Amino acid sequence: MTTGTSPQDFAKRLDKTAEDTEALLASLLSDTLLPDEIARPRRVMEAMRYSSLGGGKRLRPFLVVESSTVFGVAREAALLAGAALECIHCYSLIHDDLPAMDNSELRRGRPTLHKKYDDATAILAGDGLLTLAFDIITRDEIHSDPTVRLLLTRALARASGIGGMVGGQMLDLAGEGRFGDREPVDVARLQQMKTGALLRYGCIAGAILGQATTQEYQALDDYGRALGEAFQIADDLLDVEGDAAALGKQTGQDAALGKTTFVTQLGIAGAKQRVSDLLGKADAALSIFGARGDVLRAAARFVAERKN
Repeated sequence: MTTGTSPQDFAKRLDKTAEDTEALLASLLSDTLLPDEIARPRRVMEAMRYSSLGGGKRLRPFLVVESSTVFGVAREAALLAGAALECIHCYSLIHDDLPAMDNSELRRGRPTLHKKYDDATAILAGDGLLTLAFDIITRDEIHSDPTVRLLLTRALARASGIGGMVGGQMLDLAGEGRFGDREPVDVARLQQMKTGALLRYGCIAGAILGQATTQEYQALDDYGRALGEAFQIADDLLDVEGDAAALGKQTGQDAALGKTTFVTQLGIAGAKQRVSDLLGKADAALSIFGARGDVLRAAARFVAERKN
């Protein structure tokens, strides 16, 4: 994969979007009441901030911002849409860490939310972030055309709901044998739903905001699907080969839970080859944009080569 964006320039852009997203989330999660809100209870707000602020690469908002940049969308609008997506992502991590799910003790090098507070607070903080996401994505500041906001909202619901992330998590639990006999796992479909759907949304959100042509939308859709799968394979590889201190969470959890992953299906060498093939697909999908797609090309490379 060739790209006109150097690793240094890419890192600066990623860091800048992370910084801007952090500031925006801090504002959105302040104690200031919005119209029609009655109160923002202190404990749930503290818990939401604990799980949303002060960490993470903000890859998903970055994808929204950079896919929007391809079409010249205002950065402020893209950042708002990215913040909505990040709220969904953070809620999913809170619930994924719960004892009823993965029962994780560390996230980003800190105690998971239910360990820091308690299960009930963690559930409600996740619920709060989920619903806040849909408050944000419908705001007038994102786009003047209500049809565009509707399309963004519908796509976010489908990426995060039963046919996307939530459904993927259910398939994952069934594959572990949580509900009786261990069910056969279609790893590609499972991960396309559980992990890939939100990453794909980050890419198509820019196309929706930019009111892209059908061909342009399809290009970002294809890119997002390839990037999402590459991300998950890289994650599976890190669970086997990664360093827990660098990752900020336990490694070897997939094996401990008996999960079927891309690595268990393809082997380490096969998984790495699959990532390489997916980078080629991502690059080809972006060809329609020429140099305007360079940052997204660099994002795919970053996803494939990440160490945490």
